[in-house]
Amino acid sequence: MTKSSLSQHDALFKKCLGDIAVARDFLEIHLQPHLRKRCDFCTLAMASAGSFIEDDLKGQCSDMLYSMKTTTGHDGYVYCLVEHQSRPEKLMAFRLLRYAVAAIQRHLEQGNDALPVVIPLLFYHGTTSPYPYSTQWLDCFADPELAESVYRQAFPLVDITAMPDDEILSHRRERC
Repeated sequence: MTKSSLSQHDALFKKCLGDIAVARDFLEIHLQPHLRKRCDFCTLAMASAGSFIEDDLKGQCSDMLYSMKTTTGHDGYVYCLVEHQSRPEKLMAFRLLRYAVAAIQRHLEQGNDALPVVIPLLFYHGTTSPYPYSTQWLDCFADPELAESVYRQAFPLVDITAMPDDEILSHRRERC
């Protein structure tokens, strides 16, 4: 695909999904049922995607960020990324995670104190069909099972404020 046709596709995608009614239809069709039932599509609005896409990736993708309330009344975001490469990207799930975290960071920088749910959605139009790589970010690790065991639970905590001094002193090589 030429750079010109990518720009045309990008412009068409942005024009279509810039229409909230079209975006609502698109998301209602393509989001998984368990996510759809948590989204209040009546509150769907364009959110400023800003510049959280890294400069080296801006020419490869088009970002659309929508805000909406969840059916529980909490703010949520749906982030859509258009993949403009003719070849699939093995680590695309990780890239989408990076974008989701960046959107969460912007939400916090705007004065919010709770993390919103960000639903990454990949719109792929490459020549390889079907898309050959996993969209589960944990599959990007060399050891997905170990990664899942680390990232699906609370991080380890060493809270010395809750430990008696004699216990701390009994630890090997931690004595200063």
